Amino acid sequence: MTEGTTSAAAEGVDTLSRLEQEGEIAADYLEGLLDIADLDGDIDMDVEADRAAVSIISDSGGRDLNKLVGRDGEVLEALQELTRLAVHRETGDRSRLMLDIAGYRAKKRAELSELGAKAAAEVKSTGEPVKMQPMTPFERKVVHDAVKAAGLRSESEGEEPQRFVVVLPA
Repeated sequence: MTEGTTSAAAEGVDTLSRLEQEGEIAADYLEGLLDIADLDGDIDMDVEADRAAVSIISDSGGRDLNKLVGRDGEVLEALQELTRLAVHRETGDRSRLMLDIAGYRAKKRAELSELGAKAAAEVKSTGEPVKMQPMTPFERKVVHDAVKAAGLRSESEGEEPQRFVVVLPA
């Protein structure tokens, strides 16, 4: 092994350890929140796409957990930001942690991927750009990824909270 390879491998292990630590801090924070709210849920931690991913799941169908998702995921977004702040307070580093509750984000990701693929197909058939509805940063990222997978490009335009994706011809 060369020195550069050793360094890169060590950096990968360091990154993984840091992300696992973020997940553990987030899990502790969220367990406290579930206790305070008197809600049942199991916490699952993982590392996906160079970020910590924490999910709260329930064996009982998750109806109670839907309160933590809120309308259009608004409560989930707020809880994710609070959890990121808790991680930042403990580590001193900015966190890009992703939080999912009751499978909401996973389901949303699948819907948005399909939406991005349909928009890409429309652009391929018409040759005209397609402007989509305003979306959250998470939603835009999923659509950008779907458009890229379809072989096209996309851009975000506008100002928050009215920022939207434009799918462009190749």
